[in-house]
Amino acid sequence: MTDTLNLTLKIWRQSNPTSQGKFESYKLDGVSTHMSFLEMMDVLNEKLIKENKEPIAFDHDCREGICGMCSMYINGRAHGPLAGTTTCQLHMRHFKDGETITIEPWRAKGFPVVKDLVVDRTAFDKIMQAGGFVSVNTGSPAEANSILIPKPVADEAMDGAACIGCGACVAACKNASAMLFVSAKVSQLALLPQGQVERTERVLKMVQTMDDAGFGNCSNTGACEAECPKEISVAHIARLNREYLVASLKGE
Repeated sequence: MTDTLNLTLKIWRQSNPTSQGKFESYKLDGVSTHMSFLEMMDVLNEKLIKENKEPIAFDHDCREGICGMCSMYINGRAHGPLAGTTTCQLHMRHFKDGETITIEPWRAKGFPVVKDLVVDRTAFDKIMQAGGFVSVNTGSPAEANSILIPKPVADEAMDGAACIGCGACVAACKNASAMLFVSAKVSQLALLPQGQVERTERVLKMVQTMDDAGFGNCSNTGACEAECPKEISVAHIARLNREYLVASLKGE
């Protein structure tokens, strides 16, 4: 296997939210297979800057697979070809010499393009603001065993809390549904004692905010789970539906 790659990068360019975007192709030679995908993008931008061209805007922060900022649609898949992997943790050794790599932003009404590969994910913040809180007085740190929570319940809540809010579920869904994200956040709070006070109010408000943001309905295809870098289960969507039904019947 060669240690360097010669690539053609077909990248979406869009100067602002209202302008018409288009794909532009770039040749990039001598890409080390040890680079991460974002490091490869850095090298491309350095090349463009040296050529007095506009660098490509893309989101990133931690580069450790935990913040969800590195949202790119790569060769038709959210975060690229590997399962359970964010873009920043994807390495160039998983691509072939001479390959053409197509890179796009998330495409959803709820995630309008800001510039190039950057999308506005404020909608997720609004969903969390609508219901992602608890009003109980937690006080000082309690003794670990003062509130007994069965391990299976705690594990399932932590599985929901593992969601990093990257939006890959939305990008993968043909209906641009955000139900996997919302269900993971509902689960992490609904399953624990501290989240019981707002349990019914929470799910109604979060679902309403999700709908207002323009996200679609669940497609029931499981594409969200397949592309989620944290492998969040669609079982959380089933819980969301149950929580929503119960809250609706209670007339909250």
